[in-house]
Amino acid sequence: MAYRKTPAELSRLAAARERLVACATSAVAEVGWSQASVTAVADAAGIAAGSVYQHFPSKAALAVEVFRRAAGREVDVIGEVLHGPGDPVERLRCGVEVFARRALENRGLAYALLAAPAEPAVGAERLDFRRRYRALFAEVVREGIAGGQLPPQNGEITAAALTGAIGEVLVDPLGTPDENATDALLADLTALALRCAGAPTD
Repeated sequence: MAYRKTPAELSRLAAARERLVACATSAVAEVGWSQASVTAVADAAGIAAGSVYQHFPSKAALAVEVFRRAAGREVDVIGEVLHGPGDPVERLRCGVEVFARRALENRGLAYALLAAPAEPAVGAERLDFRRRYRALFAEVVREGIAGGQLPPQNGEITAAALTGAIGEVLVDPLGTPDENATDALLADLTALALRCAGAPTD
């Protein structure tokens, strides 16, 4: 008869896995994907490096889990804003501002999610999440067009341009913190987003 883990064992393993993901996320935010070694993560979690492989078959698999969790939280937040109250233009402005503000408040992790060199498996996840952001922006742009708040346009192309522009604008500021420039950056970025969609910026 095959051995079955007890509920207590399953709970302990799940807790250990969560701790590994949390420690790996902190390491990636601090030193990037390439320097967040299995040994460093295991040390932070208080376990032997070999024990990591009881939970993840490879460093790449752990990195993908870190990316999915962290990026998934950000997509969920932006989705709530873009589906929230207000007209489409206001929700678009708020969505861009919230995305940028959250990135600037957690610069190391945001840079890792947006641009830091990573293994191919993480790069594939990054592309998938860019598509998810694009779909969210496209939806609100289409709403704006249908309601007459935005001019006729291809919502998918506008959303793709917005997604790319937001990430590109943030890359350098994430690497060179300047708290005094945050408000100006947010104002310029949201104005750019509104112009891209054809909305008034006044």
